[in-house]
Amino acid sequence: MDTPDPWPDNPLPILPAAHRLGVVESTTRNAQVFQNASCNWRCWYCFVPFDLLAANEAKTAWLTTDRMISLYRAETTPPLVIDCSGGQPDLIPEWIPWMMDSLTREGLHTTTYLWSDDNLSNDYFWRHLDPDQRRTVTAYRNYGRVGCFKGFNARSFAFNTRAEPTLFTRQFELFARLLATGIDLYAYATFTAPDDTNLDRDMTDFVDRLQEVHPTLPLRTIPLRIEAFGVVRPRLHPEHRHALEIQDQAIRAWNHEIERRFDAPTRALAMPDAPPKA
Repeated sequence: MDTPDPWPDNPLPILPAAHRLGVVESTTRNAQVFQNASCNWRCWYCFVPFDLLAANEAKTAWLTTDRMISLYRAETTPPLVIDCSGGQPDLIPEWIPWMMDSLTREGLHTTTYLWSDDNLSNDYFWRHLDPDQRRTVTAYRNYGRVGCFKGFNARSFAFNTRAEPTLFTRQFELFARLLATGIDLYAYATFTAPDDTNLDRDMTDFVDRLQEVHPTLPLRTIPLRIEAFGVVRPRLHPEHRHALEIQDQAIRAWNHEIERRFDAPTRALAMPDAPPKA
């Protein structure tokens, strides 16, 4: 959960899991991560090697959700949190309701917390899931989801993802649709950018747009500090190193926006208690 100043702590999914499961909160928690080895974006700071994001059958395996849960149960001490990560998990929209069905069949739905990541890139939740599957997801109590905003303006979004700048706006539209379902929803944001032109104004606009989705959504949004580690280091070019410096300017602009929009008692709310909440 800990992060260096002035970055806010990252309580996801630790606090939502503790809140739903009724367990003591802690600053660290083990999780079992299952990874969808495919993604439609190539964020330069991704911690996953790009050859493991290409749905390469030579480096992956096809598993049913029942098999995943059997592997989970085989652990000496299975953790309380199961994270469906990626890549982009929602490229397989059935994965989450199938996981819920498998956990329920095994009697684990009340003792585990299911978490999934989402890069806010597609509408497959509505396009490919039937109404019963969507109801399974929205009714599952011990589930939380985080959508990641890849940048604070269209320019930073395109720089980070290599996707079209116009898709920056679509992130907000998709997040709003997910929020309307009643899913216990949270947000990440990354602040690396190619330049700091109009940074303060653009951060103001970014937080405005979050509040257009919901007035208190910024309280459920965690800025992620990008670091040069592991597979990221070989990808770094001068523009990326500069972007790592810009994010430290951007977080100060973010903190300023949060402080001027929300009073201290509201900012102090534990994240699961901060609306919008299920």
